[in-house]
Amino acid sequence: MKNNTPMPVIYTIGETIYDIIFDHGQPKAARPGGSMLNTAVSLGRCGLHVEMITELGQDMVGQTILEFLVSNGVSTSFVKPVEGLKTPVALAFLNEQANADYSFYIKYPENRLNFTWPEPKKSDIVLFGAFYSLDPAIRQKIAGFVEKAKQNGAFIMYDPNIRKNHLGEVRKLMDFVEENFALADIVRGSDEDFENLFGITDGKKVFDRTRKSGCKYLIYTRAGKGAEFFSDNFHLHVPAGKIKVVSTIGAGDTFNAGIIYGLVARRLTNSDLAPISPGTWKEIINSGVFFASDVCQSYDNYISVECGKMVHG
Repeated sequence: MKNNTPMPVIYTIGETIYDIIFDHGQPKAARPGGSMLNTAVSLGRCGLHVEMITELGQDMVGQTILEFLVSNGVSTSFVKPVEGLKTPVALAFLNEQANADYSFYIKYPENRLNFTWPEPKKSDIVLFGAFYSLDPAIRQKIAGFVEKAKQNGAFIMYDPNIRKNHLGEVRKLMDFVEENFALADIVRGSDEDFENLFGITDGKKVFDRTRKSGCKYLIYTRAGKGAEFFSDNFHLHVPAGKIKVVSTIGAGDTFNAGIIYGLVARRLTNSDLAPISPGTWKEIINSGVFFASDVCQSYDNYISVECGKMVHG
């Protein structure tokens, strides 16, 4: 651990949605959601400095989410209520495997993300992804921010998080996906993401495909089958925890939070990646597995407050 490296600011950029969760056809919970929000809240509960960049409506749902972020230690300096926007809502229907199918209710106005953007510094971390990072209406602003962060030496992590309802649009925007791979220091995606993107279900083939775009480090998650790590130097497999699964909605998002927590705890920056040993990578990925195991045991989209206190000490 390099104690002289400053604690980073973690920036998560993504869509914020209010999830209404159904199990066996019955509503079971309503939670603030969105992949980057779920990661931000998990990291905020660990006591880290997290800045969420997103859009909310000037409505009760938006105010509820704003208060939730603040109460969980997430900074809202770049969470801007948007005039004319109703905060997006999603109905999430859990199947027998506790995986969700979604119905989204979203309509954005034309003018979006109009504020002075932050400028991450060296040792800061940027997490971006999902269709939000590909949306042509805001692509230039998000890509410009990530590119500037990369130029400044910030650590960049990309999660494709491709939903089936966006597949038709995403296939028209593959150039943006390739650009995101090239910008990232680490890509973390699920087997479902890459099957949707490339029609590939083998982790090594996925790494070979993403490496062509500049991806040097891939973390490939396979739900109950665990996670795989790929680099030019070695390959690792880390098994999943054995738990009773209630909901997988926040599994990938909290896995991302665990990876980021593992990097921050060791004060690792993007320039430190090449020398990291297989043993250290295994510890970092186990941190992701631990976070994901915690979230899957409830209807929450983020690690529990108790889990955050445990890892934060």
